[in-house]
Amino acid sequence: MAAKVAIITGASRGLGEVVARFLAGQGYALVLTARHAEPLQKVALALSSFNVPVQTVVGDVADAAHRATVIEAAHALGGLSVLVNNASDLGVSPLLPLADFPLDALERVFKINVVAPIALTQAALPALKANGGLVINLSSDAAKGGYPTWGGYGLTKAALDLASLTLANELSDAGVSVVSVDPGDMRTVMHQDAFPGEDISDRPLPDVTVPFWAWLFGQDRAAVSGGRYAAQAQNWEAVNETV
Repeated sequence: MAAKVAIITGASRGLGEVVARFLAGQGYALVLTARHAEPLQKVALALSSFNVPVQTVVGDVADAAHRATVIEAAHALGGLSVLVNNASDLGVSPLLPLADFPLDALERVFKINVVAPIALTQAALPALKANGGLVINLSSDAAKGGYPTWGGYGLTKAALDLASLTLANELSDAGVSVVSVDPGDMRTVMHQDAFPGEDISDRPLPDVTVPFWAWLFGQDRAAVSGGRYAAQAQNWEAVNETV
């Protein structure tokens, strides 16, 4: 790879912060983006000990101008080889049945959880093609579970899973790999928002996924492309589901 640069969305806390720390340890220059400046800057400061370039871009991935700025920041660091589409939105808190889900909130969730990752992938493709790039789309077991009140969020993650597999099939000849990753239940702000007022201390912290990231980045990218992986599984196989 000519460029060892990664973009991570939703990087100001939780899983995004964990992935940022992991990739910094692997020597990646980073472009970190999130909606809130102060926590994003704290993450960047915490990564200073890795001695890798870290650029922060504050904004909303649903905004086209912001996405363009994020891509430009990666080019300024020398290119792009990894895109981590981690930013997600629940839509409402507490969660509501799909039959009662506000349609304006549903549109917003699709913009953040589906349209934005596809749009960022489209914008990043020239650089990803030049560097044998990898796109990682963060999914959820809600994409398959049909869980009551999780329908709005689950719809978007199911759509993102299909987008990931489709892109993997379409981009294989271009040398770009795409995977979908279900990180599992974790003790994060988003998960707490899904269960306001409830004790979620029994859920593991996002650091539990670190062994998975070490495994994934140790694989041949073409071999894992098209796969949907559970980050909290005990074992992972390089299964290619492309057709």
